Amino acid sequence: MSDAAVSQRVPEGALGRLWSKLEAHGSLIKSKQTLLLLATGLAGYLSARPESGTSLGARLMTLALFSAVSGTTALNMVFDRDIDARMVRTARRPLPSGTLSAREAARFGGVLVAAGLALAFWLSRPFGWVIAAGVGLDLCVYTLWLKRRTPWSIVFGGVSGGMPILAGRTLGTGGVDGLGLLLALSVLLWIPAHILTFAMKHADDYRLGGVPTWPAVHGFDSTRRFIAVSNALRAVSLVAAGWWLGICPWSLSLLAVSGVVTVCLSVRAVLRPSAQLNLLLFKLASLHMLASMVLLTLGAVF
Repeated sequence: MSDAAVSQRVPEGALGRLWSKLEAHGSLIKSKQTLLLLATGLAGYLSARPESGTSLGARLMTLALFSAVSGTTALNMVFDRDIDARMVRTARRPLPSGTLSAREAARFGGVLVAAGLALAFWLSRPFGWVIAAGVGLDLCVYTLWLKRRTPWSIVFGGVSGGMPILAGRTLGTGGVDGLGLLLALSVLLWIPAHILTFAMKHADDYRLGGVPTWPAVHGFDSTRRFIAVSNALRAVSLVAAGWWLGICPWSLSLLAVSGVVTVCLSVRAVLRPSAQLNLLLFKLASLHMLASMVLLTLGAVF
């Protein structure tokens, strides 16, 4: 083999390893979940109709949220790497597969969280404190304390999931208000439909991982009832938030109709359960949350 061919192979190999590392770091942030939370944060910000708000302010807010949320997700993967290694579904993630070391992932997540919090506090102290509360609840309360001990851990995970929309609202208004808390509650009530349908689908995997999910501890029937109740309360909270915001009638009507559809499907799952309906509810949960944020935003702006 010629020296030229060898010299070509070396950078190609180096670039391949670099690309593999970048892909591995990118997978730590769970992009779909992060983007959905960013959509809630932007909806919260625009719901305030901030008179002094600018497109630059919205972009900086989104950047702060993205950095804090994605960094928190990466750190969660560091803490849960032993669980991921035991589950078939997650065994190929960067940490259990050995693509990244725990130190590399922790450094990546820590830098992102620190940068997000620094930017958040620079934009507004109340905004920064709300994001910091979300990070603390997620990492310390949900992941480190409760996740391996009780199925009720999803409640605290849900509270941290509601922090981005509360943070966006807080930045727009200058402080925490009742409407912001109601919006955060709607995200908390979304968590069971999103998490528990997934936990039912992968019940055996979670059992291998040693995670006490609601289906494993209380059974599938109880889980379906839990989802139906939370979906009903979520629909009410979203319509109440839309009414409180004074969004336009067509947006409020669509918000109500979409909520009724999700409630009807979840009630049907209680009465006539099936794996197909469970999968539909899982997919519909994220879609409904995203659509709700769009309807609240458009209804408030127009």
